[in-house]
Amino acid sequence: MADCCANADPERNECFLSFKMTYPRFFIPYQRPEPDAVCKELKENRQSFLGHYVYGVARRLPFLFAPTILALGDDYELAVETCCAITDIGVCLEGKIAALKEKATEMSLWHEHSCGIWKMFGEKTFQAQKLALLSQRFPKAPFEEVYRVANNLKGVYKECCDGNMMDCMHNKAQVVEYVCSKQNVFSSKIKKCCEKVAIDKGQCVVEAGRDEKPEDLPLIAGKYVQDPDVCNHFAAGHNKFLAEFIYEYSRRHQEFSTEMLLRIAKGYEEVLEKCCKNENPSECYGKVEEKLQSHIQETEATVKTNCDLLKNGGEFEFQKAVLIRYTKKMPQVSTETLLEITKKMAAVGVKCCQKSEDSRLPCVERYLSIVIQDMCKKQEATLINDQVAHCCNESYANRRPCFTKLGVDENYVLPPFNPDMFNFDETLCTAPPQIWQENHLGMLINLIKHKPKMTDEELQTIFTGFSGMVDKCCKAADHDTCFGEEVSLLFS
Repeated sequence: MADCCANADPERNECFLSFKMTYPRFFIPYQRPEPDAVCKELKENRQSFLGHYVYGVARRLPFLFAPTILALGDDYELAVETCCAITDIGVCLEGKIAALKEKATEMSLWHEHSCGIWKMFGEKTFQAQKLALLSQRFPKAPFEEVYRVANNLKGVYKECCDGNMMDCMHNKAQVVEYVCSKQNVFSSKIKKCCEKVAIDKGQCVVEAGRDEKPEDLPLIAGKYVQDPDVCNHFAAGHNKFLAEFIYEYSRRHQEFSTEMLLRIAKGYEEVLEKCCKNENPSECYGKVEEKLQSHIQETEATVKTNCDLLKNGGEFEFQKAVLIRYTKKMPQVSTETLLEITKKMAAVGVKCCQKSEDSRLPCVERYLSIVIQDMCKKQEATLINDQVAHCCNESYANRRPCFTKLGVDENYVLPPFNPDMFNFDETLCTAPPQIWQENHLGMLINLIKHKPKMTDEELQTIFTGFSGMVDKCCKAADHDTCFGEEVSLLFS
């Protein structure tokens, strides 16, 4: 880190920021004091108590923005005060602090994700994503107001992502005050938020949820498909026209993910760029709805297929299916990383597939975007393969569909066969379920790395044989000898 000091800003600041880690590994796991001690510390020295909490959160979650950390401090204070006023303090604290930890971790990942979008794809993509999000949240607000807030948020995130926390706090407070000064314009959901103190107001507005969309919205096709002057509007103000399209489409479809809304906008833009050069542009772009529908159908079908797989097979079988796909797509990745990524993807399914129809798709693509962003950061540091690099770098909105469509990496060079990779012993017979599953998945990864073009039927034969081998050898008198013999038969 000392080398950063030899640079001048902004390179020096970027150098320091590059040392941030999503999950710092040098901390001793936090040991919470006894409940009575927590209550006593809050009562006797509130400032020190909250200072230690803010310090601990900031160190462990370095991507979390300062306003959010301070708001979490207020939430923590309220949680402790509430629990200290009842009999079973310990149980109360355990539940509330676990919920706060989950919330803080999730917000940190989202802040890191947002900064990653800005850094990799630029402010245009970033602002479009925020515009879609705000249009869904404030569907009754006029375009100019939503566009203004999205543009101002761009400045907020610029300061926050650059680590300028005082400007980050100041600029965010200004945006929140502006929204609160026009509650009747933006949303009926934020009244109580706007009555809170400045530190808590912003986070409350973020969590307030979406307002109901107007009931009398006309069909979007009238202005953007059927109007014969679409090309004139497009030529007169390309960016503003597309921003209005994102706003109108997003406020009508609160059940869509922002990523899919950006794919729809990109598809619409591509059609206009092509058709407005045509002799009969209106006839050409009159079919644009078919193209846009293809983005919607692909996303909905993908989510349904995977949620059905999770529902019918359970979390382990779902992770196994995802692991097969992704090991074939990027066999160069280590076993540890493949297990980590697919475990996170399975967790997204568990979290989101149980949600209602109008919330499921946004949930899935939001959290998958975070997992993919983490994967792409690893790819940026160490090249995985060309097809992964393409999906990471080409388009933010199209990342997930790009990865979904990837097949076997045809340029993958098979490693020399190492029989030790399939060396099993009697520990399998006594291993707890979690260890048994990890062994099972590890075997699967090694198998695909050596035979990436195996069909699902061939893999299923191996799975059945593996389970049969474990059952047979764990009943045998000499476990290790049995495993040695059966492994050679299974993988011959």
